[in-house]
Amino acid sequence: MTELMVQTEGLTKRYGSGDRTRLAVDGVSMTVRRGEVYGFLGPNGAGKTTTLRMMLGLVRPTAGRATVLGRPAGRPEVTARVGSLVEGPGFYPFLSGRDNLRVMAHYRGLPEREVEAALDRVSLADRGDDRFRSYSLGMKQRLGVASALMGDPELIVLDEPTNGLDPAGMADMRALVVRLARGGQTVLLSSHLLAEVQEICDRIGVINQGRLVRESTVADLRGAAQLRLRATPADRAVAIAMRVAGDDAVHLLDDRIMLDLPASAAPGLVRELVTAGVDVHEVGAAERTLEEVFFEMTSTDPHDLERTDR
Repeated sequence: MTELMVQTEGLTKRYGSGDRTRLAVDGVSMTVRRGEVYGFLGPNGAGKTTTLRMMLGLVRPTAGRATVLGRPAGRPEVTARVGSLVEGPGFYPFLSGRDNLRVMAHYRGLPEREVEAALDRVSLADRGDDRFRSYSLGMKQRLGVASALMGDPELIVLDEPTNGLDPAGMADMRALVVRLARGGQTVLLSSHLLAEVQEICDRIGVINQGRLVRESTVADLRGAAQLRLRATPADRAVAIAMRVAGDDAVHLLDDRIMLDLPASAAPGLVRELVTAGVDVHEVGAAERTLEEVFFEMTSTDPHDLERTDR
């Protein structure tokens, strides 16, 4: 049985009182498994950061509970095994990047070598002696990630870690996250870059208006692959497609025919079409992107969606 690194049950957060109450997080139940990269997605204001802060013990929930590494969130013995970057890095502007990490290491009881190792991992060793206030947004973000990595925590929580990075920096950060997971660490990642999440995450939780509307693997969220076909005459092509795939597995989309078949079925389908005198102009695999699925889920009232926990 896979060990759960994070488990929340009915996690809820309300702000204010009386008529001025605002429900920020509404009964979120989610799980993060050891060794995976978990993507936590949602529109601005959906409750992502509030949920992460409750997981880290930084905000007390109104109802429900969060368990991290098998213990209640926020316990000192848990915090020592978790690294995090939430809502941007907070450092002393007049200190260098290296000295800021030294302060963090001293506070957490970590040796000096952790500072140098962390700077190397985020490619900041050559700028470590520059003052933090002189750093670009991307460099500040890298230093925040370096702080989260010190001490080799078992669980790493990163809120928008690629914010402010150029394309090369984003690629480096993606590679770093993958290496962390391959090395046995668990990464909980919040990001607006859906192509990035699609590429590196094992499972995903989607939150909308405070509610977790879906939790699943990337593959399951995107759905089964289809074949995309463009051929003439269209009526004869549709008839043959229905004979090959079944009536319910064929759908018309503009000038294309979509078939609920895997890419491996393409050669046989093309043979049938050509034999019947149909001209095949295009055939290929078609998959929904994570971005398409995300917008579909978050443009709907979460109370109207069936919640799926896996």
